[in-house]
Amino acid sequence: MKHYFSVRCGWFSVMMDKKAVWIISSFAVLTGLVFTFGLMIGETPVSLPEVIQAFFGRGENAFVILTLRFPRILIAMMSGAALALSGAILQAVIRNPLASPDIIGVTGGASVGAVGVITFFSDWSSNLSIHLFWVPFAAFIGASVVGALIYLLSWNRGVSPLRLVLMGIGFYTATQALTNLIILFGPVFHASQSKMWITGTVYGSNWDQVAVLWPWLLLLISVALLFARHLNSGQLGEEVVKGLGGNSDRIRIGFLLLSTGLAGSGVAFAGGISFVGLIAPHLARRLVGASYGAMLPLSGLLGAVFVMVADIIGRTVLAPAETPAGVFTAVIGAPYFIYLLIRQRR
Repeated sequence: MKHYFSVRCGWFSVMMDKKAVWIISSFAVLTGLVFTFGLMIGETPVSLPEVIQAFFGRGENAFVILTLRFPRILIAMMSGAALALSGAILQAVIRNPLASPDIIGVTGGASVGAVGVITFFSDWSSNLSIHLFWVPFAAFIGASVVGALIYLLSWNRGVSPLRLVLMGIGFYTATQALTNLIILFGPVFHASQSKMWITGTVYGSNWDQVAVLWPWLLLLISVALLFARHLNSGQLGEEVVKGLGGNSDRIRIGFLLLSTGLAGSGVAFAGGISFVGLIAPHLARRLVGASYGAMLPLSGLLGAVFVMVADIIGRTVLAPAETPAGVFTAVIGAPYFIYLLIRQRR
């Protein structure tokens, strides 16, 4: 046991390979470095001392750093982590490495909810006529409805992972069409904003969005990490779960709800950033193995880094013009998805 690190606190305990602890710690440091770099880079580059000064309310670039860049990079980090965790949980529940919330339609449902609120509850100045809280809530409801429909329509004396994926792909197409229909029949002045949002961007993020999003994510991520052990037992088959006294269908439904909640939160303010939920869990699994006690936190960190880097590239490569972060995640993610399909076929 000398190669393992264990933590016990009441009913909760976790045991992790020391190598995995080292890898997770390294990526936590990398996340902090990328976050700091995101505060420094942009149309107006600033130095690290200027960033530190801004936190004390000093320096001529304090407004740029604290009001424009800080909430933006926070939203990118939180959304990336949420989408990555959602994908990791979904792959475990469906037992299909090609599953991710965007590919099987869950984020499509979230997009329908969020775009519906943005389109029909905004005035001519793009100000919401309802509280900002309703955007992630609508995204969660949309993701949950689509997730529930996929699950129910896939049910036939149990849920086959293959049926679940095929049904999800069908719903993905349907939600894309419905989202475009909402934009088409909505006010013209919201069309470009909604289209950019669907592509996936954190442009224009603000502290109000951060204040609404972080409590949701804190709750959902905490639940995911606390109950990660059930994902491990689920990989051994339904008979093993029942032998341990668990209800496999109830556990699967619970984790599907958790996955849809994370996907809805990730999409709420960052839009439909694609392939994060596919790539991050795969990389995490390669680095620390299939134990979800280590894989989930590493997936979250990788997702956060992935979206932050995509946003940094998007706002610098064609500056002063901005490219949505979702464009760069798709450029990387689409070839990787094709590679996974070819490897699965072999």
